[in-house]
Amino acid sequence: MDRNAFGFYRPAEPLRPYVRYYWVLRGEQPVRTLTFPIGCPQIIFHRGTHFHIPELDADQSRLTVSGQVNFPAHLVSDGGIDTVVVVFRPHAAGAFLGLPMSELYNREIPGHDLENRSLNLLADRITECEEDTRCIALLDEWLTARLNGHLTRKRRGCPPELELRRVDAAVRQLCTEPRTPVAELAAAACLSRKQFERTFYALAGMNPKEYAGVVRFQRALAYLQHSSARIDWARIAHASGYADQSHFIREFRRFSGHTPAALVKIATPYSDLFTDPA
Repeated sequence: MDRNAFGFYRPAEPLRPYVRYYWVLRGEQPVRTLTFPIGCPQIIFHRGTHFHIPELDADQSRLTVSGQVNFPAHLVSDGGIDTVVVVFRPHAAGAFLGLPMSELYNREIPGHDLENRSLNLLADRITECEEDTRCIALLDEWLTARLNGHLTRKRRGCPPELELRRVDAAVRQLCTEPRTPVAELAAAACLSRKQFERTFYALAGMNPKEYAGVVRFQRALAYLQHSSARIDWARIAHASGYADQSHFIREFRRFSGHTPAALVKIATPYSDLFTDPA
């Protein structure tokens, strides 16, 4: 293989309210890429070389579960990559993993630490699977079984369907208008502010105010992704939901490690949250 190749796949229809897409990366070329908070938890299966994260001085496990993060990090590999990833919708991963996603805030853990026998067996099957389409079918099968179990019986750590719908609606509102006050989100969910913040944190893995910051950042990336050569920074700051350009620069640097102007000089902006590659 001359270069690394991405493949993107849609989940089965019943899973789409909960799973955004799957992606597969295969290739022999070295990788060093800067990643940003995307607002979506992930399950990562490495069939080849594991990624190294220099900021954490750690290697990803063969099976890795990644929660919400608020910092940039590099993924590094010398080659021999063969990776399969499940990208969840912001509110949904805990229903499949059987735990509050708040436990994974700013964390990336070996999936085997969850002591989830069915997930471990899935990782074994993915590792042994050589055809990408068969791997996607295995993921659909496992996630569908977990979803059906969640909908038919209440298990420890799995939120009721009503709570999932409430947080999903709140996330959608923030993606539409990140300046929406938390009190307004709570009222729409028919919860007190304290109840809403607790529920949102448990399901989305990040408090609503901080998640709104991730949304603003990802919106700004989306505008930069589709901008012409001449960039109107003030327009992007306002359209992304920032109070002013100072707020824009400060938060953008927090999530990316660079000012907006510096980032466009060293990388091609791309918004994971506001792009549907599948």
